[in-house]
Amino acid sequence: MGPIRLLLNILWFVLGGLLAGLAWFVAGAIAAITIIGLPWAFACFRIGAYTLWPFGRDVVWVSELTGRPAGAMGVLRFLGNIIWFVPLGFILLVIHVVAALACFVTIIGIPFGWAHLKLAAASVFPLGQRVVASDVAGLARSHGAATALAGWRR
Repeated sequence: MGPIRLLLNILWFVLGGLLAGLAWFVAGAIAAITIIGLPWAFACFRIGAYTLWPFGRDVVWVSELTGRPAGAMGVLRFLGNIIWFVPLGFILLVIHVVAALACFVTIIGIPFGWAHLKLAAASVFPLGQRVVASDVAGLARSHGAATALAGWRR
């Protein structure tokens, strides 16, 4: 990890990342109260750990990492994400959008605002996403784009 990413992560953690991460962990604890909520709890803990130290990592879909279509699991994840959004996802979405707007007020806060917007997107659809290093995410996305382009050329 480069010194800029380390500095950004430290500033992020001190200036609100800890609180944002705790919000995800509380959402995970609420989801874990019942056995039915365990898939959402695992996703919350995964994204909560990412929220504590986001720079240098990224959230990607499992299908982007594996290169395989989601199939029937994609439908189940979509339904699960809709069920998630109503009680907890909307609250996390609002928290991250408000925090992003507050960060965008200053020039120094712009990277933190973008991080909050990435987390806002993750709060809508947490199931089926994984946290990986930024370079791995870039490779997965470029491979997926190349595969899609090859399919269109046929």
